[in-house]
Parts: sequence; C-alpha cells; structure tokens
Amino acid sequence: MPVSSVPPWWIGIAISYYAFIAIGITEAGLGVLLPSILVDYDLTPATVTLLFVSQISGYILAALMSSIISHRLGLGPMLLLASGALTLALIVYGLSPLWSIMVVMGALLGLGIGLIDAGVNTAIVQDNSSAPLIGTLHGFYGVGALLGPAIATTLMAAGYDWRLVYLVLASLVGLLGVAVGTALFCRYPPLLHRNPAGSTTAWRTLKRSLKVPVVLLSGLFLLIYIGIEAGLGNWAYTVQVLARSTPELVAGYSVSAYWLGLTLGRFLLGYCLTWLGAIRTLSVSLLTLLLGLMAWWQLPEQWISLPLIGFALAPIFPATIWLIPKRLPAALVPAAIGFTTSAASFGAALIPTGIGWIADWAGLAVIPALLLPLAIAMVGLHHWLVRLSRERLARLDSRTGGQ
Repeated sequence: MPVSSVPPWWIGIAISYYAFIAIGITEAGLGVLLPSILVDYDLTPATVTLLFVSQISGYILAALMSSIISHRLGLGPMLLLASGALTLALIVYGLSPLWSIMVVMGALLGLGIGLIDAGVNTAIVQDNSSAPLIGTLHGFYGVGALLGPAIATTLMAAGYDWRLVYLVLASLVGLLGVAVGTALFCRYPPLLHRNPAGSTTAWRTLKRSLKVPVVLLSGLFLLIYIGIEAGLGNWAYTVQVLARSTPELVAGYSVSAYWLGLTLGRFLLGYCLTWLGAIRTLSVSLLTLLLGLMAWWQLPEQWISLPLIGFALAPIFPATIWLIPKRLPAALVPAAIGFTTSAASFGAALIPTGIGWIADWAGLAVIPALLLPLAIAMVGLHHWLVRLSRERLARLDSRTGGQ
C-alpha cells in the first residue's frame, strides 16, 4: 500500500502554537526578574526602562520588514531567523556582565518577537481553514506567559540567580528553532512557500495599507492594549512586593494568576465570538478591564483583580486581528497584520517605559492609576473603529445595489 507523501497538517499548527508559547515565556518572565535586575545593576525604575526602550528599534524593524521578509524567504526561514535572534538575546541577558550589553541586545529580542508575532498571525488569519484557531493560538501565548513567571518564581524561591533563569528560558525558546529547522530540513511545504517576485509589490502594499485609517487605528488600539498587558506583566510583581509589601512568593504567583486569567479567556474566545460576536466581545472585555483596573488600584488587599484583568484582556488582541480581514480588502491584509502586530509589540516597550519614568518620580504605588486612562483611550478607539467599519460596509453595499 503506497504511503501518502502529504505531511501531517498538525505540524504547522504545533509550531505556531509553540512559537506563541516562546514569546509568552520571554515577555512575561521579565516581570518577576525585574526587582533582581534593579538590585544587581543598581538601577532605578527609570533607568531599567532602557531595556524596554532598546526593544523599540527591533519592533519598528519587524513592523516594516515582516511582510517583506515573509515574501522573500517564506514563513519557515523567517521563524528560524526570529527564534535564533530571540534565543541569542536571552542567552546574552543571562551571561552579560554589563548592563549596557543587556540593553543593546533588547533590539534583537524585539526583532525576534515582532517577526514571530506578525508571521504566525498572518499565516493563521489568511488560511481560511485555520482562521478559527486564532483564539487558541493566542491562548498558547497565555500558556507561555503563565509559565514564564511560574518558572522564574519557582527557581528564584529555590535560591537560583536570575541569570540562570534567563538561561533556562533561552533553552525553552531555543526548542522553537530546533522544531522549525527540522521542519525545513524535512521540506515541510507550508514553511517553504515564498514569493520573491512579490517583494516590490509587498512594499507597495505596505505603503497603501498605512494610508488606511482602519490600519493605523487598529495599530494604535493594539499598541495601547499590549502596553497595558506588558505594563502589568512587567510591573505588577514590583508593585506588589516593593509598594504593597506582599510576600515575594505570593506576589509571584499572583502575577501567574493574572496570566492564567488571560490564558483561560483566550481559550474561551471561540465561544465568545460565536455567542456575542467580535464587536460585542470587545465591548464587554473593555468594560470588565476598566472594573478590574479600578479594583487593583483602589482595593490593594484583594487578590481577584489581577486574574480578572487578565481575563478581560484575553479576547482583545485575537478578536482585533480576526476583524482585520473583515475590515480591509484582501490584498492589504498581510501588510496590515504585519504592521498592527508589530505596532502592538512597540507598545510593549513604550508604555512600560513611560510607566517606569513616572513611577521613578511619583513612586511605584502610582502605577495602577496610570493604566486607567489608557483603558479609557481604548474604549474610544474601539468605538471609532466600529464606526469606520460600518461606513465601509455601507459604501460596499451601495456599490452592489444592496444585494
């Protein structure tokens, strides 16, 4: 009996899921390690934000180049490049004797995260058979984000140095490069597809997409969203331990509870989209986010606010990405997703940096209050995007005679 030459479909899905676990581990692990980095390098909340600032150049490069690199090399080589950059950055984080070296490597880390985020999101959303998996994909980011603080907290509670924690995280992220490299060596078709002749077209499409208000507003919306998510992930542990005198182990696992709430919300996204639709899901999520942030600010002794905030944040990113093909012409979708996801990653550096600067001046206890205006801005952007989408649909309907 002849053996089918068609490779298993699940290989690409498994690699995509692990890619998001890898970036979740990378981004969320920092929050628990931040107080140790502050002490080891004798930093302040303002100076430690140089690590976030350095990532900005990597995110910007990913925003501009992800669709171009994907066209030129294909998804697989781009993921291999990104995972290599990410692993190398984490290894240097763990071994660097100088703060300046760690700061410089932040750009490489930002590039790796941005390329993975944009490449995998685009591949999933463009494949009609895989598009329903977008919520599960981002759920696996939550798995990584849950594992990062849990691993860091457990190792440090056992007496290990924060540098060793980074080396452990680097080994986990490095498995992505091994998986992608093996798939490329075995000539797995979905990772090999490329379109070198389309590079010029990709540049033109990127320029066109950046002239569309929906693309720019979606990028800003996700920039603020990721800024809030990363701001909480990076600073919540420090706020709990240094500003509120919470025991370190309790604070560490409360941050894990935040990521657990986000993870559960991501895996439930499919039911929310079916039951409420994407627009209503976003509206409910934003309202819940406002309530959760208010509780974390005004009721510091309770423990439910952080997982509630995580649960509220969960649907926002994947639901927004899921809506992009519904809001734009098909030709603009890859460039639009590449830009919006990388702009979102830019927020992961920009907003935690701003929070650190203000906290250095006003004290760490002010951080919960700083997040509320950002959430209110997201509510305004959400309603603006809904209005623009309805106007586009109305124009299309008028062109087709309402049929």
